[in-house]
Amino acid sequence: MPIMLTCFIRYEIDPFRSDAFEEYARNWGQAIPRCGADLIGYFAPQEGSATTAYGVYNIDSLAAYEQYRARLRDDPLGRENYEFAKRERFILKENRMFLRLASAPHSLVQP
Repeated sequence: MPIMLTCFIRYEIDPFRSDAFEEYARNWGQAIPRCGADLIGYFAPQEGSATTAYGVYNIDSLAAYEQYRARLRDDPLGRENYEFAKRERFILKENRMFLRLASAPHSLVQP
């Protein structure tokens, strides 16, 4: 059985441009699922750090990730969103890591 990977993207964003990040996140909300990844969501600052945001999605494998990235580059909204971020410069830093679920299967504890 293949191991599902979860991609966690940690963004450092301009705290005065969270509106731009939220537009960016909404755009990925359309493009990412269309291009083949299981989007969990994008998360913008609310309390605590005003500069840390996250994007999280599942992908079947690193090979599937490479195929997904190629589709995303060819997707009109994907290209537009990359250009939007580049032009508006609200993302100061981006780090991506892939993790596998280690706690499955989950179960409810019965008293």
